[in-house]
Parts: sequence; C-alpha cells; structure tokens
Amino acid sequence: MFDIFAGLDPWVGLSLVLALTFVLAFEFINGFHDTANAVATVIYTKAMPAHLAVVLSGIFNFLGVLLGGVGVAYAIVHLLPVELLINVDTGRGLAMVFAMLTAAIAWNLGTWYFGIPASSSHTLIGSILGVGLANALLTDLPIGAGVNWGKAIDIGMSLVASPIAGFAVAGGVLLLLKRWLPLSKMHKTPDQRRAVDNKKHPPFWNRLVLVLSAMGVSFVHGSNDGQKGIGLIMLVLIGIVPAQFVLDENATTYQIDRTRDAATHLSAFYHRNEATLGEYLALPAAGRRADLPSNFSCDPKSTLATIDALQHALTGVSHYKDMPPATRVDVRRYLLCLDDTAKKVAALEGLPARERADLQRLRGDLTATTEYAPLWVIIAVAVALGVGTMVGWRRVVLTVGEKIGKQGMTYAQGMAAQVTAVGAIGLANVFSLPVSTTHVLSSGVAGTMVAHGSGLQGSTVRNILLAWILTLPASMLLAAGLYWIGIMISG
Repeated sequence: MFDIFAGLDPWVGLSLVLALTFVLAFEFINGFHDTANAVATVIYTKAMPAHLAVVLSGIFNFLGVLLGGVGVAYAIVHLLPVELLINVDTGRGLAMVFAMLTAAIAWNLGTWYFGIPASSSHTLIGSILGVGLANALLTDLPIGAGVNWGKAIDIGMSLVASPIAGFAVAGGVLLLLKRWLPLSKMHKTPDQRRAVDNKKHPPFWNRLVLVLSAMGVSFVHGSNDGQKGIGLIMLVLIGIVPAQFVLDENATTYQIDRTRDAATHLSAFYHRNEATLGEYLALPAAGRRADLPSNFSCDPKSTLATIDALQHALTGVSHYKDMPPATRVDVRRYLLCLDDTAKKVAALEGLPARERADLQRLRGDLTATTEYAPLWVIIAVAVALGVGTMVGWRRVVLTVGEKIGKQGMTYAQGMAAQVTAVGAIGLANVFSLPVSTTHVLSSGVAGTMVAHGSGLQGSTVRNILLAWILTLPASMLLAAGLYWIGIMISG
C-alpha cells in the first residue's frame, strides 16, 4: 500500500492522502447516515439492544463490502464518460474527486442532522453528474457528452423503481401476514406488547426474523453502498497515481492472455457482422486496417486500429509490471474504448440475441484487468463503513420507527419492510445497480403503514420526499460549482 507514495512530489502525496481521507470520511458518514435505517426496526421493536444491534450491523456491513465484488463500484465510475476517464490528469483528477466528495459529505451531514432519511446514493450520483456536466462546459464539449447518459438512465431507473417496489411489496407482505395470521401477536406495537402482555421483547419467532433480516439489510447495504466508496478510491488512485493503478498489476499471465484473445475474437466478431456494423465501425474492405490517430479518442470508426494497437502493446507481455508506465496508461485507454464501443454496438438494431450474448462475454474479458480493486482498498472502505455504523444512528431510528406512520411500527411491519429491503437490494447487487438502502427501507415502512390502515404522517413524508427531490439537483449544483473552483485554482 505505502509504495504508492514512492517518487511522488510532496504536494501530490499530500493531495493523495487528503483525497483518500475524504473518501473514507464519506463512507464513515454513510455508515451512520444510511445504516441507521438497517437497524431502525430492530432497535425500535426492542428485538435487540441498541448497542448490540449497531455493533453487529457494523460487522455485517464490513462483511458485505469484503464479499460484495466491484460491479456496483464500476457502475458508479462509468457514470463519467469514457473520454473523461481516459484523460484524467493529476490536477483535474484532484478537482473532480474533491468536488464530488465535498458536495456529498456536506449534503449527507445536513440531512443527518435534521434526522431526514435522505440517500447517500442519490447524493453521490448527483455529485458525479454535476462534475461530468461541469467538465463538459469547461472543455467546450456538448452537454450530452458530459455524462454517460446510458448508464445514468439505468441507475436512475433503479433508484426510482426500487422504492416504489419496496412500498408495494412490503405492503403486500404485511397484508398476507394479516390474512394468514390475523390474531398473531406480531401485529402489536412495542407499546401494546408491553401494556397488554407485560413483555418487553417481541415473540421469539418474530424477534428471530427481525434480527436476521436486519443483519441481512446491513450485509446488502455494505455490498452495495460500500462499493461506491471502492469506486471513488479507484478514481482517486487512477487520477493521481495512474502508473500503478490503471491496470491490475497482480493480473495473472492467464488473465492477460484472455484480454489479448478477447481483442482477437472481438475483431473476428465485427468482421462476422460486417453487413450490420460495417458503416458504424468503418470496417475496411479486404481486412485492411486504418491507422490509429495520433490524437487518440474513443471513436467507433477507429475500433480496428485500437484492437491492433492493443494486441501490439500486449505482445510478449506476461506481467503488467514489466510494461513501461506510459504503455500501461495506453492499454487502459484502448480497453476502455473497446468496451465502450462494444456496449454501443450491442445496443444497435440488427444483431441476433446470440451475437449480443457473445459480445457481452467478450466485454467481460476485456475489462477483467481494468475493473478491479486492491484488497487494501476494500478493507479500508469496509472498516470505515463498519465503524461509521456504530455512531450517530439515533436520529434516523426515531424517524423510521415513529414518524413515518401515524402510530408506532408493529413487529409484522418491521419484518415486512426489512425482508423486502434485503430482497430488493440483493437483487440490485446481482445486476450491479446502485440503489438507496434509505429509500427502499423507508418506503417499505410507509407501504406497511398504508397496508395496516394507520396512515402516514404528512410532515415526515413531506420532508422525506422533499429531500428525495432536492438531493439530486442540490448535489449536482454544489459539485459542479466546487469543480469549477478547483479547475480555476489548479490553472
């Protein structure tokens, strides 16, 4: 880990330390900001003591980050257009990272202070979009080129659909519980349980489900939200010390061979589908290859030349460490551009489903050594998120437990909301889509309140919806302004 500082100018090294500190601070704040939602029901229903719940939640968040992979991490990274990702210099990279993180941290702290279950995911995504759009304006690019809009739409759909699904599914689960077990003690609130049964804790089976589902929410939260911190750290490392992190230096010879073979198969794939793709990719007749422009950019019409350049750079290479730093940077550029073009090709009409599936497998081989994270990065994020979970949870617990509905939450409502959240967030992890734990769980609680017939507290719901609506534009504007200031300062 510490060898990344070797040979760096003192100010660059200091900037790197500050940038990594900001990322870990964001994850720490994310821990007590978002994970309060994971333990809200289990604490409010007295299924577990608060101190034990937050400690176990912190542990399961840690495990979620450790075991969750990096799919969501790079979904966040690829919100930025590929042209920006391949041309990040130190000054612009620092401005980009500090703008995103400062905006995200400021908004998260503000909403946490007022006890509003706002979304860290929305905040971070808004910050990234703001930086991308600001970069387009500052570099005279079209606004449409400032953000990877295809990825942004996919993520936006997941962020919108997940709370709606949480509301509907959790409400449906509660209705089923009331239909199947109408007289069960699970339909009591903690206050009713204490007054009627003179008992402090939920019935055994209800308590077990509440505890297990709360830890499940913590685990999937770690595996989804924790990856966002991993993606941010990789942006920091690639932007400030690219020579060591543009490619996975620990990639095996087999992985490098797979990457080289994927480029060969990609060329064959394009020629096989020349009737459909010839004009889009400017495929030359008789297999002749165009030269790669000296001013390299991700142009689909340069795809074959990019494949040639990649294969030439990887010829005889068994370890990335053996390559000159400049060549490593070039290889990453080639791989990102080939992947970006392949994704665009897959969206074109006329390709058979089987060919699209082949192209998707080739994309996986192309990005195997660019979409990665060192173990120390994963552990650092896991620790920051886990420790953050153990502080600052009280404000949001009260909101989720008592202020969403017009009466307190029953045990059945807590179980329905938590089981729904585990399923929704876990499914999002499978498809590498970032979602908001806050929105899924709080909307699930709201759905159970409506299904229970207790209604919703207008003021709390209004505050949550207001935060939901304002988070994206506020974080975008704040990050864009900070990025502009950073670029002006860095010259």
